Amino acid sequence: QVQLIESGGGLVQAGGSLRLACAFSGGTYSMGWFRQAPGKESDFVAAITWNGVGADYADSVKGRFTISRDNTKKTVYLQMNSLKPEDTGVYYCATAGGLSHSKDLYRYWGQGTQVTVSS
Repeated sequence: QVQLIESGGGLVQAGGSLRLACAFSGGTYSMGWFRQAPGKESDFVAAITWNGVGADYADSVKGRFTISRDNTKKTVYLQMNSLKPEDTGVYYCATAGGLSHSKDLYRYWGQGTQVTVSS
């Protein structure tokens, strides 16, 4: 059974940093992060292959966010720097078969962690 548990969210001022973590169990998969702002659809943020060799990012976070993983700790990370108010939302990690930007191709999802960036 695949389980994903996110942590690390919180309230931060614009320009600050946060590191999210997604602890996974039940298999080693390519993983992605999505975020959902209030009243909006969830958007792709970043993804990483199962072995950490490949990664992809949404244009809006390139150069600011870094996705990484440590399979020995069964954890995927999202380092978020230079945060902006528009980065606010609930961040979800999910499993996928590759580096797709489409949430329809992600099967298992965590419960999410709230990130709030104040201006």
